[in-house]
Order: sequence, then C-alpha cells, then structure tokens
Amino acid sequence: MKRKKKTALGLLAAAALLVVTACGSSNNAPSNEGGAEATGTEPFTFKVFSGDVNNEWDHMESDIGKYIKEKTGVTVEQEFPVGGNDGEQISVMIASDEYPDAIMAKGNVTKLVDAGALIDLAPLIDKYGPNLKKVYGEYYNRLQYSKDDPAIYVLPHAGVGQTYFESGGGFQIQHQALEAAGYPEMKTVQDYENAIKSFIEKNPTTEDGQKRIGLSLNGGEWQFLISVTNPAFYATGAPDNGEMYVDPNTYETIMHYQRPEEQEYFRWLNHMNDIGLLDPESFVQKYDQYKAKIATGRVVGLIDQQWDYAQAENTLKSEGKFDQTYARFPITLNESYQDHSFQGTGYLGGYGISITKDAKNPERIIQFLDYLASDEGQVLVNWGIEGVHYDMVDGKRVMKPEVQKLKATDGNTFKKTTGIGNYFLSARYGDGVKDPSGNYYTTVFKDQIVAEYSDADKKTLEAYGATTYRDLWPADDAFPERPYGALWTMSLETASEENVIFQKAQDIAKKRIPEAILADPSEFDAIWDTFQKELVEAGVDKVNKAYTQKVKERIELWSAK
Repeated sequence: MKRKKKTALGLLAAAALLVVTACGSSNNAPSNEGGAEATGTEPFTFKVFSGDVNNEWDHMESDIGKYIKEKTGVTVEQEFPVGGNDGEQISVMIASDEYPDAIMAKGNVTKLVDAGALIDLAPLIDKYGPNLKKVYGEYYNRLQYSKDDPAIYVLPHAGVGQTYFESGGGFQIQHQALEAAGYPEMKTVQDYENAIKSFIEKNPTTEDGQKRIGLSLNGGEWQFLISVTNPAFYATGAPDNGEMYVDPNTYETIMHYQRPEEQEYFRWLNHMNDIGLLDPESFVQKYDQYKAKIATGRVVGLIDQQWDYAQAENTLKSEGKFDQTYARFPITLNESYQDHSFQGTGYLGGYGISITKDAKNPERIIQFLDYLASDEGQVLVNWGIEGVHYDMVDGKRVMKPEVQKLKATDGNTFKKTTGIGNYFLSARYGDGVKDPSGNYYTTVFKDQIVAEYSDADKKTLEAYGATTYRDLWPADDAFPERPYGALWTMSLETASEENVIFQKAQDIAKKRIPEAILADPSEFDAIWDTFQKELVEAGVDKVNKAYTQKVKERIELWSAK
C-alpha cells in the first residue's frame, strides 16, 4: 500500500468519453473462436476503437489500470481516430469488413448495424451480465435498437438515475470580465455582449501584449455542431435534439435551422462579428488552435461545453490564472425564453460500447464490462482506490487532499495520473445515485463540486446568489419530460434517400451559416433566405417526415410494457 500511495499521482489517463452507440445485425451470434475460457482471470487483451480522441489515455499503466488488469486479467487497447475523424475510419472498417473487438461508434452506429458489424448483446447479458441488468434496471428495454429489431447492440454510457448537480454548457465568460463590470445581470445575449464589450474596451490587450478576442467559436471542425448550431436551440427555448426540432405537442419534426427564432440568434452572431467581437477565425480554426487561444487567457467569451474547452482551461488553472477561467450562464436570445438544457429525457440509450462480429471472445468482454458495472467497479472508476485516492472518514468517502488539489488545479494531469474517470466503458450509475453504504457512486455531488471550485468561481457564484452553476439554470421540474428521449440518439438508415438528403442539408448548413454570420448585416437576410430555399430544394421535407415517424415509433416502443 505504501508503494501505491507514492504513485497515487502517477496514474492513468482519461479514457472517459469512450462512448459510442453501436448496433448491428440481429443474426450475428456471439462466437468464442480462438478465445480463452469465458470465465477466470487468464490474461486477455481486447481492442477498442473509440470515436472520441482521449489525449489522457494511460494504456492501463496507472494504479487503477494495473488494479483492473490484476483483478480481471483483462487489458484494454484503445485506438483513436486519426485526425479526429471517426466517421472516415469506421467507413474504412466497413469497406474492408474488418473490425476491432469492440467499438464506440458515437453517431455512426446505424452504418455498423446496416453492415452487420455488431452482435446482439442480449444473450451475453442474460448469461454473464447480472450487474449490467442491475444498473439499467427498469430502463433495460430502452436498449433495444428499434421496434422492428429488438436486439441490443450498444451498452450506453449515460448514467442511469442521473441527477444534474452541475452545468457544463451555456455561454462562458471570464471571471475577470464579470468582476470588472460589477457582476452585471447575465440573462440575455445583450447582457453577455455588454459585459464582453465593456471589458475589451478597457482592456484591449493582455498583460503580455496580445490582442484580446471577445468571443471565439469552435466552428472549424466537427464541434461546429457543439459551439455554433446547438446553442441556437438553447438560446431560443428548445432542448437539444441533434439537428432536428421536435414540436412538444404534435411531435412533428423539422430541421432546427428552419425555425424563425434561430434566424434571430444567428443574426445576433452576425452583429457580434460586425462590431468586431467575434473571432474571425471561428469557422476555419482547428481544434488545437482554438484550445491554444483559450490557454493564453486572451479569449473573453466562449459558447461551448466545458468538456470541449476543459483542457485549455486546465492550463490556465495550472498557471494560477483562475480569473481568466470561465463562469457559465444560461443565456437566451431574450427574456421570453428559458434554457432547456436540463429538460428531462428519461434514460437514454444511444452512445456506448458495442462488440463486433470479429471479437475473439465476446463472453470475456461482457464479463469485463459487467465487472466495471458492479458496485466495486463503479466505486473504482469514479473514486479510485481506497487509501490511494480516497479515505473512508466517519463512513463517508473523502478524496485525499493531494488528489483533490490536483483535480481542482490541473485536470489534465489528474486524469492521466489517477485514472479516475478514465474507465467509463460500461453501464454506470448517474450522479446522485447512492451505493449500499449510503455514499454516492460518483464524485459529482454538491459538496464535492463546491470543493473543486476555485476562489474565482466561488466569488462569481456568490455575486449571483448561487452555490453551483447548475443553480443558475431552470429547476429539474421546470419542463415536462420528453417521452421520446432525445432525437440525437436516432439515426436514419445509411443507404436511405432521407439520409442522403440529411447529409446534403448538413453540408448546406456548414456553408451558409458561417457565410451569413460573417456577412455585412445588410446581406444577412438574403443569405438566410437562400439557405432556407436550398434546404427545401434538397428535399429536407422528406427528412422531417422520416424523423417524425421515428419519434412517434420511439414513443410507442418505450411506452410498451
């Protein structure tokens, strides 16, 4: 144990977002060709392709990684997308009909299902997955692929029984800008704009002479959806449904860019560009360039998700520049809207891990995933090892001070050296769920969140009468639960006419939306009208009808007893 204590801060890297919705042909039965026995702890290695790049993956060389290998005999080898494009690599796999043992395919599951690449996990779960069934509980039927194909192709990564104690999205602004403005009201885009503008006017350059950037968007790569288009949902009072808007009363869907409300949101971004507050490189910069700008402290405002900019913000924390890190707010177009980020979905299937038809020993893989879903496994992947990362104090798990400090000040190093949060590969309980001892399975609960805040965070939150950033958003019961979950977990058939149209519409949006934002304000409406016309001419109505049908089928499937 002494050795482990010495290496407690030399652990593994965050493999956390290894989540992918994987699905496959229901006639693919599990095989054990060339594999070891399904039981036991004999050394066994399986390969996983993860759709999300994890720069902090530790190759199971951390204390937690070594513990897992010793406990299960299993070594996980992860492969990540070259250049960050998971879709291209998955297409190559499909073309060659060769796959790794497991895959986390994100939005490419339907392609894999159509190719017959994934096996039905239900028989394996029935035989080897008691903990998996326990975690999913009453939502187990939601893992079924569709009404016509009830096979289980994906073990979703989303936490079951999730309570949202924290918010990682919204509109971000540096603490120093808020303090300089006297912590003004932050509810609308006008409030947000005023605070950025005021700070830039008084502080046009950083201490080292770099020109400050008012607002930068991560719109040069796939995060265009996260940083540019998804915020149009939230700013105009709608929940995230991928690229579609679902009428809450009729469940009719349209491509969300077709909403007049969103035109006004993008008009505001056009205005921000016109007055020189929008980073002109927002739609051409690479992800590394975006993070590098943030890490300098020169970007006053972001519209993003914290997981997307966290690495850069952690650099600022490691340098003690906490006033240049970000507060988060539920900003809307005007006060007639409420941010629907936390509108309930019930438990969502979708992104997670799948086993492919080429897996050498799917039984052993399921056993491994079942261990991670056990009470012991859940505590391990969230808290680490007792005596190394946390202690039991009066019956409560308490993170060790040195581990807590590292987590609060240098999240990048924390994930790579502790491995905590790096093994979310299987079913898991959500925040707010307690284990048999009465402790939370995860480290995301109010007291722990507050313990990780910097003094700058606490000062800002106090000014706005809040304890956590989540307190600034509407309450959990502010909106009715969506009976279909979320449309972004649904995909069109790969070879369908509707999917071809959908992809074309995406290309149109990625061209026209930046063009409209960067145009002279006098040209905005004409460009937007052209955009809408091109969507209709591309046949977007067929996409709208196809998704409307999927939403209604999902409601029927999930409501079935």
